[in-house]
Amino acid sequence: MPAAESRLRLPLLAKLGAMALGWAACGPVVAQSTSASPLWEVGASAFGISQQAYPGSDQQVKRALALPFVAYRGEVLRVDRDMAGLRAIKTPQYQLDIGVAASFGTNADAIEARRGMRSLGTLIELGPRLKWHLGSAPGGGRWRADLPLRAVFDLNDQAAHRGWSFEPELVYENQTADLWRYSASASVILADGKLARNFYEVSAADAIAGRPAYSARSGLVASRLAFSATRPMGADWRLFGFARLDSVQGAANAGSPLVRQSTGATVGVGVAYTLWRSERRAVD
Repeated sequence: MPAAESRLRLPLLAKLGAMALGWAACGPVVAQSTSASPLWEVGASAFGISQQAYPGSDQQVKRALALPFVAYRGEVLRVDRDMAGLRAIKTPQYQLDIGVAASFGTNADAIEARRGMRSLGTLIELGPRLKWHLGSAPGGGRWRADLPLRAVFDLNDQAAHRGWSFEPELVYENQTADLWRYSASASVILADGKLARNFYEVSAADAIAGRPAYSARSGLVASRLAFSATRPMGADWRLFGFARLDSVQGAANAGSPLVRQSTGATVGVGVAYTLWRSERRAVD
């Protein structure tokens, strides 16, 4: 879900959640699972990111992070560029997995629109995802549809359940002759009422001049266009970058006083270095 970090004051579990976000943010870093990929890899990555605090926010959060990454490509347990969790079913056309994702929290005092309100905590998302391979695409690429349904928990509030999200996504993937791997996708983010309130509701106690009380409702959170690319730079180094554009036009809570602009961008770039890898190869 859409959240960014402005100040890290996290307990141990939240730090683990942040590390999971590091794996996710560096998704293009780890080679896509193929029969030629090592069963496991361990390394470190460093990247910079400028991220919209949440869809509809008029403020950017900028971070530079260095994080470890782990890739493991077992038949059931998978931690790689596509997921961190359990793969339940895999056929040539379909894959069903149970994965986990994470996003940093936003300190409310650092976001003008939310000043004085409860901060957005570090969120962990857990749930099933269906990947549907749709076949060949123009330019030698491949089409895929991802259908993830996630329960969202706040690690800064004793893992309190914040609601449910659903983000159907159409993905185009390809690789160039000079080893650039890239993907482009379009998706919509949907949330139940509980999760929508977490981001967009303003209670009577939080209402001030210019920020009237508002009751959030379930539905569309944002529409998203995303792009990522990665290229190996030798045997152990890998360069990667990612960008996305979120729009709240037509969203269920576009009228919330916490929505200050209709579109916002996130961009990031980084490098990763593989320290160790297994001799044994993965069997996809």
